[in-house]
Amino acid sequence: MGKRSRQRQKNQGTGRDDRDNAAWGAGYADIVKENKLFEHYYQELGLVPDGEFEQFMDAMREPLPATIRITGYKSHAKEILHFLKDKYFREIQEVEIDGQKIEAPQPLSWYPDEQAWHTNMSRKIIRKSPLLEKFHQFLVSETESGNISRQEAVSMIPPLLMKIESHHKILDMCAAPGSKTAQLIEMLHADMDVPFPEGFVIANDVDNKRCYLLVHQAKRLNSPCIMVVNHDASCIPMLKIDVDGKKDILFYDRILCDVPCSGDGTMRKNIDVWKKWTTSNSLHLHGLQIRIAVRGVEQLAVGGRMVYSTCSLNPIEDEAVIAALLEKSEGALELADSSADLPGLKWMPGVTSWKLMTKEGQWFSDWSEVPSTRHTQIRPTMFPPTDPEKLASMHLERCMRILPHHQNTGGFFVAVLVKKAPMPWNKRYPKLRKDVSSTSEVRAGVPAAGSSPDTPCLPEKAVKKEEEGEGEGSGEKVVEEAPKGASLAPEISTKQEGVCGPPPSKKMKLFGYKEDPFVFLTEEDPVFTSIQSFYDLSPDFPKVNVLTRTHDGKKRHLYMVSKELRNVLLNNSERMKVINTGVKVWSRNCDGEEFGCAFRLAQEGIYTLQPYIRSRIIRVSVEDIKVLLTQENPFLHKLQKDAYAQVKKMVMGSIVLNYIPNPSNPSEPQCPIQLCGWRGKISIRAFVPRNERFHYLRMLGIEVFRGKQGLGQEQRKETKEGEGDVEDEEGKDGQEEGAVKIEAELDLENGNENGSPKMDTGNQVTSS
Repeated sequence: MGKRSRQRQKNQGTGRDDRDNAAWGAGYADIVKENKLFEHYYQELGLVPDGEFEQFMDAMREPLPATIRITGYKSHAKEILHFLKDKYFREIQEVEIDGQKIEAPQPLSWYPDEQAWHTNMSRKIIRKSPLLEKFHQFLVSETESGNISRQEAVSMIPPLLMKIESHHKILDMCAAPGSKTAQLIEMLHADMDVPFPEGFVIANDVDNKRCYLLVHQAKRLNSPCIMVVNHDASCIPMLKIDVDGKKDILFYDRILCDVPCSGDGTMRKNIDVWKKWTTSNSLHLHGLQIRIAVRGVEQLAVGGRMVYSTCSLNPIEDEAVIAALLEKSEGALELADSSADLPGLKWMPGVTSWKLMTKEGQWFSDWSEVPSTRHTQIRPTMFPPTDPEKLASMHLERCMRILPHHQNTGGFFVAVLVKKAPMPWNKRYPKLRKDVSSTSEVRAGVPAAGSSPDTPCLPEKAVKKEEEGEGEGSGEKVVEEAPKGASLAPEISTKQEGVCGPPPSKKMKLFGYKEDPFVFLTEEDPVFTSIQSFYDLSPDFPKVNVLTRTHDGKKRHLYMVSKELRNVLLNNSERMKVINTGVKVWSRNCDGEEFGCAFRLAQEGIYTLQPYIRSRIIRVSVEDIKVLLTQENPFLHKLQKDAYAQVKKMVMGSIVLNYIPNPSNPSEPQCPIQLCGWRGKISIRAFVPRNERFHYLRMLGIEVFRGKQGLGQEQRKETKEGEGDVEDEEGKDGQEEGAVKIEAELDLENGNENGSPKMDTGNQVTSS
């Protein structure tokens, strides 16, 4: 990597800082939304229908409307949709900002089951307007709880076209910041009655720091079927698994190949792209995009689907890559016709002819016109195939290009590839190397056997598009190259049974944050003795799927992964850098031994774990949940008669609070609710993180919002004597309608282990 390349990275990094500052209201005012080269280029290409170019440019200059998606795999999705439509969307219709009436939010016509909505409000208006403060706080809280994702509309398209089923093994090659990954996880968990779907999602990103953003997104969904890894997508290692006692190659049923791109489709939200856009961006990225796509189809199972997408409108990054991929495949790949998959979505068919322009404005229509001095920047694969029959057989018109002015969205490109046969260079399935821990190969980043000779393993030192997500999103981001000798995983001196350690080489230097090893527990592990008896786990509970992150000392947290991910972890520790996997199911309680079990249940994993628990379950009513979520430490007698009778029979310790909906009472939530709790000596409490607590209260008709500074003082006075109990002027039960104020922002997971929570003030709760 030369000095000029390093200087370019340095300069672009500075641009990113400017953009981040601009997000808070500084800097963007200086950016003029004009780029003559951009207009000239796309006018000449003719991608926009005749007579619509002015509309296209006008739309590009308008702020991007806010779009939200309700997570589809949770049974709570219908309840959230009901709450949104009946409360917030009605209130928004009556709001005026700067003399302009806010339009009622509308569902995206092409997204199934009204699970995605858009409004004419920009994200800036939602964040800044005092009139929309409650709605903004609702979005923030529900986003943190994993019940809503604020995601750009066009970004929702690729996962829908993948046609995910619960048994599919899925690879997301360039996953950060993770909104599409979250969609994939949701689809995997479409059936909430299946705690461990057979399928899984492996989410990869080359940038170590962005992997932690990815972890944050994935953790909101509390799935045991997600693994976050840190690799260069263009040479991501081919993994192995055990199949019927024999080693085999892992081929994926579905692959999302959302590659780094120039991001000119994101100009509506990433305003700095206007001044930075040039045709050279796409020329620099074209080769990397092909290498990533080739590596993807190599690991795709025959019969599987790979979705290739970019947030660029440029054919050099779009149709040219697809055409090169189809030509390399020699018939092994086919472009799928997805025209009927998303009814209601407006899109333009892919183009079959295009030309190339340099940043100086020079045009080339064919490789033969390119002077030899340009051969290092311009490649033959950037041009359309010259053979008319070959071009027609590719069916490039099946690609989909979404233009911003057609449905008030960002710009986007997507193509669906189906694998009909092994790739020509993989006619024989690749053999597994016996010595998989060859440090020279790992250190050099050499891909596993079966990789294409056309796909050198190069670092992704490229302009990386940022997609959806609050505070995220620049069309250009520099992804730094790993230093020489950087390890693909932290080192460990010895290989232990059930331990997913990294490569043993001591010469490797650590790149990125140090990750603890994944240590799987055996069925005979003594930790299960008290857990088994205390919670009366069912015989089919998969103990071997439980893992921890430490070799020595007391285990602080216990996690669970699905059987299939355990298979992947145990067989690929030497070739894979795992950042995070699994869902937390138990946490150590410092004083737990005296209560019969050292581990209390964790709310993150309760929906995964509860089907296996046969004791310590209390069936609660709506009124019980209101008491538990609005009072810090209510006495046992505050519960309804049935729940009180159950809890009286239990010894102290961790419990499951289980609400089962009553179909004959539609005014109550019509979805099951499971909460972690603690049965104390004379009181009971819910161990539920703050935002989830707010979420459940909203479902019960109690609106929670953060008050202005100063409100907390009044609340402290009102709640001091009641220790957080909710009381109104009419009665001490505190459940009648009317305004009530409490210190509700409880972050119980940050409290100490024996159940003393932290409490923050400055929040207001009202009955809706």
